[in-house]
Parts: sequence; structure tokens; C-alpha cells
Amino acid sequence: MTTLHTFTLDQLPAMPWKNGGGSTREIACWPPGAGLEDFGWRCSVATVDADGPFSTFAGIDRRILLLAGDGLHLAGEGFDHRLDVPLQPFAFPGEAAIACTRLGGTSTDFNLMTRRGRWQATLTVHAGAVRLAGAPHGLLLAVSGTWRTGAAAPLAAGQGLWWADAAGPAEAVPDAEGGEPRLIAIRLLPV
Repeated sequence: MTTLHTFTLDQLPAMPWKNGGGSTREIACWPPGAGLEDFGWRCSVATVDADGPFSTFAGIDRRILLLAGDGLHLAGEGFDHRLDVPLQPFAFPGEAAIACTRLGGTSTDFNLMTRRGRWQATLTVHAGAVRLAGAPHGLLLAVSGTWRTGAAAPLAAGQGLWWADAAGPAEAVPDAEGGEPRLIAIRLLPV
């Protein structure tokens, strides 16, 4: 039997950063209860309130995408990237020293981190019905519109579900009403 964990972003606890520059809402982490030093994979949403350095994570592959706000300028070892187009993933190594400068006011971003050599992930954004390739671990987040998966109650904007060591939903379909639907889909596979 598939165990799905549902969540609503604004109901997740916000943990302030040590440097005071923002906060993070952890969505899911594997294995359960793992800390920042020993997780296999981790998904979260961060609110960036001030300029400053990103935390470094040796041995971690990171993917980030802008959810709301003016965006961020990320400058690091070998790259100079403007994260200013919503829902466009950007990948970088977790050990890179990165300076983050806001391009305006507060921004909110989605983060996916996987331990290199132990997990591989794909992060895609969908605007219409999608068949989801099976994965033993995964996550769906409705960014806009309402989405039906057949595996749980419909997901409204800001709601999602994740699973681990189970089969996730086979498809996601947006309701016909509701403007421009967008869904983040993540597949996580052990290496």
C-alpha cells in the first residue's frame, strides 16, 4: 500500500536562518529525522529576506527554482546566474561558495538537495496533464491551479504530497478551470 504524505506550505514551520537573512520550511527529508549532515535527499522552501552567503553542503547536488519575488543573483565558483525567471530550475554543487544578492525585495525559492553518489533526482515543471514515471521516492507541489492525482485529495496551489519506499501517483491532471496551472514533480532514485 502506498503511503502518501500530504502537506500545505504555509502550515509547515519556518525555521529562521542563523545569519538572520531568511527562513526555511522543510517539506521532506530522507531518512526521516536525518540532520543536515546525513540526509539522503531533502526538499524545502526558503524565504530570502537579505543578501548573504548560501550555506555550503559538501557532497550534495543542489537544484533551486524561484517561486515568488524578484529573484536572486547567485555568484559562485565558475558561475554567475540570475535566478529571476519563476519555475526555471538551476543546478549547482553544494560545496560551492555562493554569494546571494536579492534583485529586489524578499524572494521565495524551492530547493532540492541530494547526496551525490547515493541519490539521483529529476525536477520538472508541468503546465498540463503528465504521466509520472515511477520512482520509489518523489514529491509533487502544486504551484498554481488545482491538480488531481487519483492518489490523494486534489492539490490546490501551495499543497503537495511526497512518498518514500512506495509507488507514487501515476499521473497528475490540472482542473480545466483556474488559469495557468503549474506543478513541480520530483523523482528520486537511489544510486
